[in-house]
Amino acid sequence: MVALWDSFKRWLGCEEQRSFYIRHFPEVANQSLFIRPMKKGDLKAVVAIEASAYHFPWSLGIFKNCLKVGYSCWVGELGNEVVAYGILSIAAGEAHVMNVCVAPSCRGRRYGQMMMEHLMEVARHHRADMILLEVRPSNETAIRLYHRLGFNEIGQRKNYYPAANGGREDALVMARMLE
Repeated sequence: MVALWDSFKRWLGCEEQRSFYIRHFPEVANQSLFIRPMKKGDLKAVVAIEASAYHFPWSLGIFKNCLKVGYSCWVGELGNEVVAYGILSIAAGEAHVMNVCVAPSCRGRRYGQMMMEHLMEVARHHRADMILLEVRPSNETAIRLYHRLGFNEIGQRKNYYPAANGGREDALVMARMLE
């Protein structure tokens, strides 16, 4: 049944078709992450996920600006529920992952990997030669994922993130070349 869903996903761009498969094959549709462009109507769910996942979440205004300036913004859905998102900036042959997040209740199912693979494919499509990102050194799960995906640590940004103790935390800068 999962293989059947994977073949359907290739042409599920139409909301009516997607709704049909969710209605008639809910056991498969609700297990498979469907990645699509983010819309303004998704922002409430995206902000809720962000707030549930981070101590220092992005504001609604930041997400609105990402859509407004034309960043490549994506959401991952299970059924009709947004459970993940990714934001990518692409310019001058370089792609920068601005934000990737999976709802805490949906972690451990490879949705973060699926979103990252999608962002890398989008970057390739836009002819980026390299993709980079920043990550907290304390986020060991994300670092393991990025290493699995072929990213390497290329530097640090000092005092990049706010920290819970009122101080700041450095960021690891990771990058990989795109084929």
